[in-house]
Amino acid sequence: MRTPVIAIVSFPGNNGEVESMRVIRRVGMEPVFFRWNDDRAKLKDVDGYFIPGGFSYEDRGRSGMVAARDSLMEFIGAEASTGKVVIGICNGAQVLVESGLIPNAQGLQMCLARNAIQTSQGVQGLPLLSEWVWITRSCKKGRCATAHWDGVMQIPIAHGEGRFTTKDPDLLAELKKNDQIAFSYCDAQGTVSEDPTITPNGSMLAMAGVCNPEGNVIALMPHPERAGGAGDAYFASMREWIEKGPKAPTGPKRPRQMGVSQDRIQLPVRSSKNVEIFIETIITNNEERTVEQAVRRVAPALRLKQWKYLSVPETAVKKVLADLTIFNANKERAFIKKGTSGTEFIGKRTVLVRRDIPDTGAAAWGKGAETGIAYGIEGISEQEMCSGKLLEVFGNPHASTLERLHL
Repeated sequence: MRTPVIAIVSFPGNNGEVESMRVIRRVGMEPVFFRWNDDRAKLKDVDGYFIPGGFSYEDRGRSGMVAARDSLMEFIGAEASTGKVVIGICNGAQVLVESGLIPNAQGLQMCLARNAIQTSQGVQGLPLLSEWVWITRSCKKGRCATAHWDGVMQIPIAHGEGRFTTKDPDLLAELKKNDQIAFSYCDAQGTVSEDPTITPNGSMLAMAGVCNPEGNVIALMPHPERAGGAGDAYFASMREWIEKGPKAPTGPKRPRQMGVSQDRIQLPVRSSKNVEIFIETIITNNEERTVEQAVRRVAPALRLKQWKYLSVPETAVKKVLADLTIFNANKERAFIKKGTSGTEFIGKRTVLVRRDIPDTGAAAWGKGAETGIAYGIEGISEQEMCSGKLLEVFGNPHASTLERLHL
């Protein structure tokens, strides 16, 4: 029998290629290193795809967002529709969710959002988590390409945005019904729980990994490839699945909901009661340029300006501008908007404000404070600006809000 060949797909900023290639070899498959801009003829004989961890495009915009909109992901999506296995781990999982291949190739229906847990004092945001966790297979054995193993695995996590979440309760019900919640966080005895001591990133339903209805596309946040052999069963299962041949579809594809990926979305208007602070970089803003390039795949003429955004009580303005973690006068410029005054810096741009939910950075600035990112848009029509595909670049609606600024 021919040895399965797996393409290790590398986008700029990924850093998990070496350990990924090592584990693929260890379980009896052959890895092929593939840069995002390589000739796709190199992929003609591969049996599956592995999108590794790291920080593709430095997580600009949000983790996985830019890579997910690369034309390579359309190609990989077409490969997945033929039954080829596609797995994404950590940043690779974020790319699969942002591309819509997870959960069901029907648009943006989930988010791997910033880590956040519920505490007695409210929701607490968390930094990048780097620790060991336990996971278990929570779907039927063999339900998906990497689920032909028993028991628990102790493997590491390393992510700042790994919280599986969705605003669509019907999707959660369907994931349960279709047995698509493939892997869950658990304790050493295999007991699944959303308790932060077991699910440290706040993921809904303790989800650690999700598969598509056919079982050949899997997004997993923890790193079995970094566990020194303890996670090898995950990849050995992938080899067994490939050797048995493509599986027939196992469930109906679900229509898009929640307004996600629709042709046109009506944006709510934002009118703050506080003073609003807009902070721009004096030097080139690489994130701004990268997000602009991602948006231009939908609207080629669009021009973008990006600011850090804070809406704070007037008494907090000096405190904000004195905090070097927020504002550095050596490389940034701040603009103050009070009501409709102080808006000259905006010019003729339409401004959208994205706020992540929960807004864990707001509490430090006083009652009613809010934080986020503001995008100034010009060069496109009103109809183009309200395109669902364009707006999804600026914010994943399952983990953030997007509003048009009132001027």
